[in-house]
Amino acid sequence: MNAKKDLNVSFYKKMYMIRVSEEQIQKHYHEDEMKTPTHMSMGAEAIAVGVCSALKETDQVFGTYRSHALYLAKTADIDDFFAEMYGKATALLKGKGGSMHLCAPRYGFMITSAIVASNIPVGVGAAFANKYLDNQKMVVVFFGDGAVDEGAFWESLNAACLMKIPILFIYEDNGYAVHSSTTQRHGYLSITEIVKKFNCLVKSSYTTDVEEIYDLTLNSLSEINKTEQPAFLHLKYYRYLEHVGVFEDFKVGYRDRAEFEKWKMRDPVILQRDKLIKLGFSENELLHIEKEINDKISQCIANAKRAPFADETELHKELY
Repeated sequence: MNAKKDLNVSFYKKMYMIRVSEEQIQKHYHEDEMKTPTHMSMGAEAIAVGVCSALKETDQVFGTYRSHALYLAKTADIDDFFAEMYGKATALLKGKGGSMHLCAPRYGFMITSAIVASNIPVGVGAAFANKYLDNQKMVVVFFGDGAVDEGAFWESLNAACLMKIPILFIYEDNGYAVHSSTTQRHGYLSITEIVKKFNCLVKSSYTTDVEEIYDLTLNSLSEINKTEQPAFLHLKYYRYLEHVGVFEDFKVGYRDRAEFEKWKMRDPVILQRDKLIKLGFSENELLHIEKEINDKISQCIANAKRAPFADETELHKELY
């Protein structure tokens, strides 16, 4: 198998793992054993996988409450993921984090936060510390539509550019902050044109091709290292499900199914599967890959359901 095929099958395994993991959350959520609100990542898999695949293991990511794709792309730890979703003692956070506050520093997955834009200044602080320590760790901070309406984003961007802090800002733009479209919120036409006024590398893409996002990230990381300036990637995608929860929301009235169907034709997981076929993989080979991942996820869910809850004394541990 050549390098291109190796890379692309790796992308597909990660994206398929993320998609099926969330489909299983959809399947089991009504059982009321997962006592955590969920913000699903369906539609965004190519961004998380493309960016994280370009990082070193020691590099650090900071994410939002829409955390599933990012967590699994950076850690691939399905066992810990489902243990935390079910709130069990076997999870790294022992059920104290839930879907919105996943955290696994041993993988470089530093924080996710339920407060919009709150992870951005923390990420800039971590990047400043890495620069001071000269430890060669890169920080990547992910945020969504609502975050660019917050002062914390602009203050953080300004500080990073002024202080020449090596950090990669990833704006995951799905066109809506909860139920409000971009045109309802922004008094400007293009955020990239504004960010270009800062001392910052700026790139934008509407692609759902994970390989293109991977290449874009590698180029951005290279530019950060050369210029010692931050970079800002504006990446478009479409959120398939409602803002919070496991269901569709096309009857609510703020968006319609036709908009979704246009993006669904460019579904990142299907697109990558089709690419593997073109690269020479057979249908049987892909079915074997998918079965292995399906079986692994099913086992992780079974493990999580059987696992015990943490003792109540755990509530008083690891508090600061």
